[in-house]
Amino acid sequence: MNNKRKNFLISNSILIAFIVIIVLVSNYYLVFTFGFNQDTFLAITVILIVLAIVMNYFLSKPLYEPLFRSDANLQKTIKETLHELNIPASTIQANVQLLEKNIKNEKDVKRLKRIKLATNELLKLYNQMEYEIKKEIDRIDKQDFLLEEIINNSIDKFEDIKGNISIENSVKNIVINSDKNGFQKAIDNLLSNAIKYNKDNGIVKIYFENNTLLIFNTGKSIDTKNLFIVFEQYFQEDSKASGFGLGLNIVKEFCDKNLIEIKIESKDNGTQIGLNLSKLIT
Repeated sequence: MNNKRKNFLISNSILIAFIVIIVLVSNYYLVFTFGFNQDTFLAITVILIVLAIVMNYFLSKPLYEPLFRSDANLQKTIKETLHELNIPASTIQANVQLLEKNIKNEKDVKRLKRIKLATNELLKLYNQMEYEIKKEIDRIDKQDFLLEEIINNSIDKFEDIKGNISIENSVKNIVINSDKNGFQKAIDNLLSNAIKYNKDNGIVKIYFENNTLLIFNTGKSIDTKNLFIVFEQYFQEDSKASGFGLGLNIVKEFCDKNLIEIKIESKDNGTQIGLNLSKLIT
């Protein structure tokens, strides 16, 4: 436990104990003065509750304000630091693109390629960190985007690791309004699972019907008894599979926050997940 949290808990405990003592003393005085019976019970109770609320409000302000001020300063520092980190990474990326046009030596080209890949990974980490921090301390702005674009981005990401899995996408011209980065992350996790738990030479089908995005894979069907717990954190039906069982939990959390009804179905020849996007379609 860090000192800031420890000091806050100690101060808050002292404050609560002080208020309880004052309320008990006040209760003793009121009961001694007016007596305790059916007629005075309600009045004394209301007075004590109001007293406790008023005291907590005025006494807690000096306790909480430094904490809120500290958090506000930390948020400002994080935002400014993130902004500054983006500048050198973007500068490296821009200069690498310029050098690619002029360098012909094979060894230098390979070195430049490694720099480019490392810079791209750094920018991905920056974007992910920026999104996660904004999600915690700011309101995430929603925007219109093509569902097809998000799906194709995911397909491109897994192109090198899907192996002999065939991916079919028939989604076209569907515009939705949501948290674009969060939606992209959800689709990435769903597609990753569809590939990971598929069979050799399997198929992933992505299509859209009745305002619902459907992702079907020809892997092993989910056991019926697990359909109710498959979205729980760390759950993995196949304990031998790689990963930590976080993917579907992340998807479920995003869907719950963004008015998306998610449904998983076990089919005879695989598993299908549906995202009802009726509340997001523009």
